[in-house]
Amino acid sequence: MPYFEKLYKRDELPQRAKLVYIYLCDRRDKEGKSWPSVKRIAKDLSISEKTVRRAVQDLEKAGLIRKEYAYRKNGSHTSNRYYVL
Repeated sequence: MPYFEKLYKRDELPQRAKLVYIYLCDRRDKEGKSWPSVKRIAKDLSISEKTVRRAVQDLEKAGLIRKEYAYRKNGSHTSNRYYVL
């Protein structure tokens, strides 16, 4: 059985969400955590940053990922953490 077969059968998920999910799975560590920036994901997948943001919302709503905001020591925002569930 292909690794992503269950994902492929989820017809309610748009193509953008499936693409970003596979990307996050490919970049995750042993804890299931991935932290590429929206800009990096967009560049690597040749899609817009807005499309990445919409895909992340789709994935959160579907319960496939959990997004956690991340901050530097000085309080400024850095790349989000994405947990593949």
